[in-house]
Amino acid sequence: MTEKTAKTPAQIRELRARHPEMRERDFARIHGISEGELVAAEVGRSAVRLQVDLDLLLNGLRACGEVMALTRNESAVHEKIGPYEKVVIGPRASMVLGEQIDLRIFPSRWAFGFAVEKAGEEGAVRRSLQFFDRQGVAVHKVHARPSTNFEAWDLLIANLRHADQSEGITVSEAETPEPLGEAAGIAELRERWAAMTDTHQFFGMIKALNLPRLDALEMVGEDYAFQLDHAAVAKLFEESAASELPLMAFVGNHGCIQIHAGPVKTIKTMGPWLNVMDDTFHLHLRLDQIAAVWAVRKPTSDGHVTSVEVYDAQRELIIQFFGKRQEGFDERAAWRTIVESLPLFAQTHAA
Repeated sequence: MTEKTAKTPAQIRELRARHPEMRERDFARIHGISEGELVAAEVGRSAVRLQVDLDLLLNGLRACGEVMALTRNESAVHEKIGPYEKVVIGPRASMVLGEQIDLRIFPSRWAFGFAVEKAGEEGAVRRSLQFFDRQGVAVHKVHARPSTNFEAWDLLIANLRHADQSEGITVSEAETPEPLGEAAGIAELRERWAAMTDTHQFFGMIKALNLPRLDALEMVGEDYAFQLDHAAVAKLFEESAASELPLMAFVGNHGCIQIHAGPVKTIKTMGPWLNVMDDTFHLHLRLDQIAAVWAVRKPTSDGHVTSVEVYDAQRELIIQFFGKRQEGFDERAAWRTIVESLPLFAQTHAA
């Protein structure tokens, strides 16, 4: 793993002072730094360096009451408002299983943490906890709300405060993925696919077969996966909102996956962004960065489960949708009807 030559914290602050109106992520991209480096340049000013201790963090957040959890990737931003509840800490994965905030966290990917205070509108102070991977890419953020318990918030920051309060971080270049080795053929894929009894077996199956996720969908056959038109994503939201059908929307990166389970109501499109603006759920999805949309059927012991998966040009998963269901029960027929009525991919698009 090689180290990236970075601008100094002072250079970053000087550049930022010239462009205070820009969003942090946009500023970082334009100036060739990571968002983590931008935040770290403010340690000792508007930022406090934190330990990355998920036990302290997640259990401390439980006392903070209502907050906003934010998880994103390059093409989707997923925001949930509510408390952190039902925390489960594990060595390889931790979970938050609350009714509003539902997370799957992979701690090995978390490298840097900061508490940030910034001036907001009309003199208000915006408070957040921000966590980044070794490349300085955000994996998860927590934003305080007006009703947050700030006594508990301040205590959490004190408990997580790092002994090292020097400014700046050194980030690494992105890791090169290890080669997968010889991939399985269609016959073996279909045999293993048909033998699934739980959707959670899917990742282990494709890993054992040395198949990237989208490759598996393209290979398995239309009885298990079929391609949809890009317009299917907006149509899915329209149909779900009109029917008040509860769905599940998963947005993640390699450090965190965040889940919404429930109906969606207020859908607004602004430029390339499709936005959900409900009371406790906000989603911002870049429609122009969608390269492929697939409907997927996975066998389970309760009948097959249908999902819609959305991919970018790098063949990375942007967002995934399921119909909300209970374990031990077949999925809702209305969800299957919506998915099966979505517009199919036209081969003429390939031209």
